[in-house]
Formats: sequence, C-alpha cells, structure tokens
Amino acid sequence: MIITTGNEVPGKKVKEILGVVKGSTVRARNVGRDIGAGFKNIIGGEIKTYTDMTQNSRDEAYNRMINDAVDKGADAIIGMKFMTSMVMAGASEMLAYGTAVKLG
Repeated sequence: MIITTGNEVPGKKVKEILGVVKGSTVRARNVGRDIGAGFKNIIGGEIKTYTDMTQNSRDEAYNRMINDAVDKGADAIIGMKFMTSMVMAGASEMLAYGTAVKLG
C-alpha cells in the first residue's frame, strides 16, 4: 500500500477515488505517568512515557486507516494526515485519515 501526504503518487495516475479512509484510537492518561510528568515539568526534558503513548496511538490509528483502505480495495492513500483532539479531561483521540484511491 502506497501512503503519501501528497495529493498524487509520482509516476502513477489516480484511476478512481474510493473515498475517505480513517483510523482512530482514544487513550487516557495514567496517574503514575502524570506523577512522573509533573517532576519532568519542574526540571524539564522529554516525558518519555507520553512520547511512547503518543507514538503507539499514531501507529494504531495509522494501521486502522490502512485496514479501512484495504477493505475498500485501495492501491494507495493520498493526502494522509494525523489529527488529535481532546475527548474529555485526560483522554485524547488520535485520528489518521486520507483519501483511498485506485491507481492506473
């Protein structure tokens, strides 16, 4: 599966647009992580547990988006983007989305 943030695939023509594909996940913070993050906030530096949680969320949303595209019979996803939003205090959604296409 070709996935690009661009609106075309070099050397290929978009034969058919299959529609928007997406994948998302919602993650909640952890009290233990919050305590560690509070200390990091005082002394500065990367909050590794949140970095890992965010990366895992991106990976899960990305893979769900690909599965959506496979279910639609896509050859590629163009215009792929990530977006995040707060669902409630302490919980965020990670969304991956793009346009599924057939290539010629």
